[in-house]
Amino acid sequence: MDDTRLETIEQVRRFLEGSHGIEFKPQSGEEKYVWTEAVLRRLRYPKLGRGDKGVVRRYLMKVTDYSRAQVSRLIGEYKGQGSLSRHVGKYRRHRFAAKYTPGDMALLARTDELHDYLSGPATKRILEREYRVYGRQEFKNICGISVAHLYNVRKKNLRLGLGRTFTRTRPVAAPIGERAAPDPRGAPGHIRVDTVHQGDMDGRKGVYHINAVDEVTQWEVVASVEKISESYLVPVVEIMLSAFPFVVQGFHTDNGSEFINWPVAKMLNSLLIRFTKSRPRHSNDNGLVESKNGAVVRKHLGYAHIPQSYAGQLNLYNTDFLNPYVNFHRPCFFPVATVDAKGKVKKTYPYQEVMTPYERLKSLPQAQQYLTPGVTFGKLDTIAHQMSDNEFAERMVTARSQLFDQISEHDRRPPEAQAFPHIHSLNKERKSSKKKESPTPIPSGSFFD
Repeated sequence: MDDTRLETIEQVRRFLEGSHGIEFKPQSGEEKYVWTEAVLRRLRYPKLGRGDKGVVRRYLMKVTDYSRAQVSRLIGEYKGQGSLSRHVGKYRRHRFAAKYTPGDMALLARTDELHDYLSGPATKRILEREYRVYGRQEFKNICGISVAHLYNVRKKNLRLGLGRTFTRTRPVAAPIGERAAPDPRGAPGHIRVDTVHQGDMDGRKGVYHINAVDEVTQWEVVASVEKISESYLVPVVEIMLSAFPFVVQGFHTDNGSEFINWPVAKMLNSLLIRFTKSRPRHSNDNGLVESKNGAVVRKHLGYAHIPQSYAGQLNLYNTDFLNPYVNFHRPCFFPVATVDAKGKVKKTYPYQEVMTPYERLKSLPQAQQYLTPGVTFGKLDTIAHQMSDNEFAERMVTARSQLFDQISEHDRRPPEAQAFPHIHSLNKERKSSKKKESPTPIPSGSFFD
């Protein structure tokens, strides 16, 4: 449309009053921009008063069919630049700059894989330790990730507590041990102990794991035995007690007969260790070690059957890999208890209290006094800093895979080979030698059949 004769505000006002019911639709957006710029220049918009500017705005909205916000944007652009131009194809939505590179994400994924997907705070602590404690520069950027954003980029759901079952504990009347909850009062050396069975297969029992956890530092020692009878259990428990870097003062367990017996009580009494057991209707008395059974033992050794004959190899794995990893390289949560005005105790788990059991032990006041004779923090520091968290976890995962491969190979052997491996091996050699020496078959019913 040709509106060049509209040169005054009064003419524009009369035009608006006489154009009710009329719609204007220019052919393209480019025409709208060109026409709007011409109107603003011809009517000298920047020099108009407030009321006259309102008339021009209504005129532009009427003809262009733009909204009030769009017209205001065009007027602002004209006042700032003196002209209007469409940015066709140049607009790009605002995006935040990428802070974490694909390499950082790969480091996080590798850390999750090595540590079996720990919680967000524990994983963040490992990333920080890789950079700050062990000096690995590739973790400099990813170690600053927040716990909330760590869950966003992980892209995998955490699987916790799978297949966990709870069985009511049957009461016992054995006058062994004291029914009481341990009260360490901030001093290490009061351990909680429990057993974990590694499943049955075809009527054959699997290996048993003994799990011992200190209440204050969460220092953990895991050992494996073929059976939980006294002849197997007592020597292993005695070795486990010596594996703690501090003096053990308390031994707490549930009411299972594997520990509530006179040989165990006699051994603890000779070591001057207080023997306590869980109270009835207090299911949380041994809750710490129960949680570690699932979070550590089941998570690393699984639920599948492991033959009892592998108890020795499992102990080597526990001593060389699992126990050092849990105590020196795996962060844990430590609660902070507060009491409100009503006397209710509330426990929180701040991020500052996420640390490894060894870090927790060193953070205790006058921690040196709790160490056993011959053990120093210098020696423990050498073990802790020999490898980074990821390096040790990778070494542990490799050793565990090799061990499980041996166990799987064992399970694929015939039942008679699993029950009597030496006789089965001798039988194979005998059959092989007979075939070479003579075609006469072994008589049926012989010992080697």
